[in-house]
Amino acid sequence: MDNQRYPANNTTSGVLVVDKPIGMTSHQVVQVIRLGTNIKRAGHTGTLDPRASGVLVVLVGPAVRLSEYVSAEDKRYQATIKLGERTDTYDGDGVVTRTADVNVTREQFEEALIHFVGEIKQVPPIYSAIKIKGRHAYDMARNGEEFEMESRIIHVHSLELVEWNIPEVVVDVHCSSGTYVRSLAHDLGEMLGCGANLIGLRRTKSGRFTLKDANPLRKLTEAFDNNSWYQYLIPAAEALSDWPAVILSNEEVDLVRHGHRIARDQGDEKMIRAITDQGELVALMEFDQESGEYQPKKVFFA
Repeated sequence: MDNQRYPANNTTSGVLVVDKPIGMTSHQVVQVIRLGTNIKRAGHTGTLDPRASGVLVVLVGPAVRLSEYVSAEDKRYQATIKLGERTDTYDGDGVVTRTADVNVTREQFEEALIHFVGEIKQVPPIYSAIKIKGRHAYDMARNGEEFEMESRIIHVHSLELVEWNIPEVVVDVHCSSGTYVRSLAHDLGEMLGCGANLIGLRRTKSGRFTLKDANPLRKLTEAFDNNSWYQYLIPAAEALSDWPAVILSNEEVDLVRHGHRIARDQGDEKMIRAITDQGELVALMEFDQESGEYQPKKVFFA
């Protein structure tokens, strides 16, 4: 085994898209990437539970500063839901608290899905990593403490029935960041009157990245070992490729990196990516209505 790693430095920056395997936490995947790349600054942009698989976007190096924006991007999942069984965790790992016969037709199920599309209030599961007064909800739940989870506003763009094999169904879920698919499964079961829980979850899209962009962790590990992992590193600018971009001249690159504004006509979006003619991300910039110019909000140095 070649123990030599790619000679990463403080400017090595980009995105590694992983097809997370079942059984690992998102943090464990990030740790594998930190060790493999020899870059300590790395972080994922949206937790996947250990029993879930699929697209996990990991930002490496200075690109971690994009996290708040990439994390806020929409997600898409293939959710396998079991009807007729309610659990305390809203998924297959929990204790069954109620069972019921499933007397639901496909038409009734699809009609129920409609009620969860759009902007809705959702109560997260008590067994979640949300913090309440500085403590994780799942720790409080395991200790038998009584507390209430506050509802939050989420946006479900679409819910489409993919497979109908009662008591199990597969639903394609396109939703905003922060949506708990476990809660969707639970709430759906309550509406149908038979109960339900999430028994399988695969993230198929996170922001602009899909399973086509994702590499199995085993493949990346092999690339770390043979020193070829850099070929899988996607430029940081691509992490927000759905944002409008302006190409800076060499003079403007220097100005922006020193915090100066640039004059550009405002488009439809308030935030833009400023890039070089080589596609390198220079800054994220915000339009200032008062001056009519774009002001650097986050600057990335070469």
